Amino acid sequence: MARQTVVRHNDWGTLTPPALGAWEPTLSVTVVVPTFNYQQKLPYVLAGLAAQSYPAHLLEVLVVDDQSSPPQELPEVRPDNTRLVRVEHGWGRANACQLGARLADGDVLHWYDADMLAHREEVEAHARWHHLVDYAVPGGHKLFVDPASLFEVDPAVVRDRIAAGEAADLFPGQEHEAHQWVEDYWAKTDDLRTAGPRAQRFHIGMTGSVTKALYLDSAGFDPSLKLGEDMHLGHSLAQAGGVFVVDREARSWHLGRSQVLRRAEQVNRFNDPYLADLVPTMRPKRNKRGRAYQVPYLEVVVPAGPADDTIRVVDSLLDGDVPDLRVTVVGPWSSVHDDRVQPVEDPVLETRLVHRSYLHEPRVRLLETAPASSDAEFVLTLPDVSLAPLPVAVSAMLGDLERTHHGARALTYPTGGAARLERTAALARVARLAAPGDDREALMDESFGVKAYDATAVGWVPTPEREVERFLLPARPAVDPAKSEDRLMKALGQDGPAAVTPREPEVEKKGIFGRRR
Repeated sequence: MARQTVVRHNDWGTLTPPALGAWEPTLSVTVVVPTFNYQQKLPYVLAGLAAQSYPAHLLEVLVVDDQSSPPQELPEVRPDNTRLVRVEHGWGRANACQLGARLADGDVLHWYDADMLAHREEVEAHARWHHLVDYAVPGGHKLFVDPASLFEVDPAVVRDRIAAGEAADLFPGQEHEAHQWVEDYWAKTDDLRTAGPRAQRFHIGMTGSVTKALYLDSAGFDPSLKLGEDMHLGHSLAQAGGVFVVDREARSWHLGRSQVLRRAEQVNRFNDPYLADLVPTMRPKRNKRGRAYQVPYLEVVVPAGPADDTIRVVDSLLDGDVPDLRVTVVGPWSSVHDDRVQPVEDPVLETRLVHRSYLHEPRVRLLETAPASSDAEFVLTLPDVSLAPLPVAVSAMLGDLERTHHGARALTYPTGGAARLERTAALARVARLAAPGDDREALMDESFGVKAYDATAVGWVPTPEREVERFLLPARPAVDPAKSEDRLMKALGQDGPAAVTPREPEVEKKGIFGRRR
């Protein structure tokens, strides 16, 4: 089978989809419609889906009722192959969509909210990208309208008008509101083609699609999320190698304003701690110093060697300018025993010292084998413990990768080995593209970019030379309290006893939702 087309970074412009109506689809599509008390709007949503240009025998609609009261029923006007399932455990859109994905029969999963009204070619426009590559994540174009006038029209009439290509004329004389913050970013990034790894932040699931294969390779929806699930799914799909496409011919009406538009400040306030914890690419929501998060920005994999060198390397990583990390030390930890033995003559002494040093350090985990994959945004794999990073070395190299949107950096060691700093999403994309016998390094370079450095030229030093500062507390007589207070104030930047002057506030910066970063 021919290798899939290579998309560099997020430049989906290298893909050439067929013109609408001028091709023959073969993939089956399941449109997953999560609904909760949308009894009034759902008949029109299904009427629009019943008018689609996509072949009816390839189209399934799965309505997932998230415990509506009264229970949702299917209206008379609907696509031929429409099923209704009811959520029995959990609640929320993410939970409902996850259930829909699990029960869907289609090759393609098309998320479609129960307040959306599709133009005739909406499903077809999405599906054509999935016939090109299995890692496309297309999103559609939408306009927000007041649906009041629509409810005066029979759903069968709406279906027939959409089937006749008249969807654009359903709301004459009304204001049509764009999804403005999304449109603004699309305009800045040539419809996400120059957005690189930040494209995932603009995954809007109310009208998005993905191959079931890519979805299953990703972490999928997190059913614990009640808001912000689209951005988390975007991150998950990027980590699985997805490329985010803007298709302006996949058009829909949004029946009413979304909750994010109506209550943006409240929604963002609720979302911030969840997205900060789960989505490393949303760094403006994370503290620059002093915090670790559930999903780390960086994972460093260190092979255990001599205890002194291993401890110094790990301590150097923890002492650096990237606190948002996880260090995985790989060694034979199960060999550490409780048998009676002269402690300093223990055959596994080197392993024991490293084991005890990090047994209770929350940012370090001890594994017997190197992990096959990582949930972190980046993975740094060290060949040995002969070199240790200076405090700024790792953050500087991450900055180099972020600026270039590249996929990997190789840091050559005097020992002949090389450390690898790799973007997890790039590794996943290469894995999707590679055929047996392919040169994966060449493929990484083609799809993302690779560059090599001499490690000692970019902030790595022989491990014995890397000093990690420790506390000094020599034995000495007590200091007079007045003199101690004077030293306290000097340490705080004061000339003498006085209240500490608060720091000047930083210039406020606005994030993509207008929130202070």
